[in-house]
Amino acid sequence: MKRARQLIVLCCIVLLLWGRAFSQTPDAKSLTRDGVELANQKNYAAAIDKYKAALTLDADYAPGNYQMAFTLHAMGKGLDGISYLQKVFTSKTASANLVNGSYDLAGSIYDANHQPQKAIESYKAGIAANPTYQPLQYNLALAYFRNKQYADAEATAVQAIKLDPKHASSIRLYALVSFHQNKRAQALLGFCSFIIMEPNTARSAEAYGNIQHILKGGALPAEPGVTISPAAKAQADAQNKVLTKALPTGFKYPTPGDALTAQLKGIFFALGNIPEADNKDWHGLAAYFSQLAASPHMPAFARFISMSNPESTKWAKANEQKMADLQAWIDGTDRTF
Repeated sequence: MKRARQLIVLCCIVLLLWGRAFSQTPDAKSLTRDGVELANQKNYAAAIDKYKAALTLDADYAPGNYQMAFTLHAMGKGLDGISYLQKVFTSKTASANLVNGSYDLAGSIYDANHQPQKAIESYKAGIAANPTYQPLQYNLALAYFRNKQYADAEATAVQAIKLDPKHASSIRLYALVSFHQNKRAQALLGFCSFIIMEPNTARSAEAYGNIQHILKGGALPAEPGVTISPAAKAQADAQNKVLTKALPTGFKYPTPGDALTAQLKGIFFALGNIPEADNKDWHGLAAYFSQLAASPHMPAFARFISMSNPESTKWAKANEQKMADLQAWIDGTDRTF
């Protein structure tokens, strides 16, 4: 009887140990998770080995294929990862977010390897699969911009903004592509809107520099090989006439901030009076800044967007309540595109 009990106990121990060993057998999911941890430590070679092991067990495991491509891209071997992303595109089990991210990653790989058209094709394929995934719209607009396809970049940036009105980089990109088409009025509104969302950064200082360039009547020089369509040129001419007419002339102001206040106030009122049919893509911005021009906050706003100017910084410190009132107005007023 004692011997029988010992055998039963021994069998239980063996079964328990076998169960533990079986439960610890790596699968594609756990191997991929281990690979991600190694990649986060920048141990890319070891991470690749883990992904290879995962895909040996399950060649169609979508997260494993994505992470393999992502890590190869981090190693500077992104093009080797495209075949892995192709498996994610055709996967029947991959989540929508993973598919979206895979198209985005493929576009980034092509972009990094100076293949702009393939990057554009990848982003467009991703958008066709999911038109509401904002990062793909933004990255497509950025790819168009880098490829100097400014009209396409503008239209796509508008879509990115509509999907995420609080995405500062999309607004900045919209302003830049507008400026490159000499559409200085909408560029001005875009730069002002961008600084509201991202003040006191290197990018906001650059945006203020572009605003100054616009106010001085400056246009970017023509770029070799870039053709602006007749329709875009007509839009630019119409905007620039309004801008030029709205700028005050013949006045001397005590400080640069006072001059900027007067300039922006006149422009914002003028742009706000343009019929919506003539500025359907930026009517919301024009209406917003027209409201601002009618408020008592313009002196504070002029300093807010020009903090890179020492006079503006000094004024803001001496008028903290006015700056706080401006911020309260910004926080409480809808700004739509």
